[in-house]
Amino acid sequence: MPAPGKKLASAKPGRAHARRYPRFAIDARMQVRMFQSGEFQSCWGRSTELGEDGIGATLTGELQAGEIVSLQIPLPLSPYPLKVRAIVRYRDGLRYGFEFLTLTDAQREMLRRVCEVLATRS
Repeated sequence: MPAPGKKLASAKPGRAHARRYPRFAIDARMQVRMFQSGEFQSCWGRSTELGEDGIGATLTGELQAGEIVSLQIPLPLSPYPLKVRAIVRYRDGLRYGFEFLTLTDAQREMLRRVCEVLATRS
């Protein structure tokens, strides 16, 4: 695991393209809500990396690639957690990658500022 704030690799091994935005190490407890088997369920996890367009995390629940979920993520600089819809882009055991789907302008700005802060930490 890289040091906090250290820029992570721009693409997962085996991926054909690079990320649009760099990812930075972040460790925060997050909640994931999903609709499975006809009912809403939730699980907890720990974020591992954050970018302006997505987040990586290790979760206690099980999701499938392509599944749409709601994320609640506490972020530095914000008194309230980021609440956003996301799609599961990959799964590797208990590790997941999410792409944010519905960001407001205010959420985009908050993510940009948080990533700037994470980039300066060493």
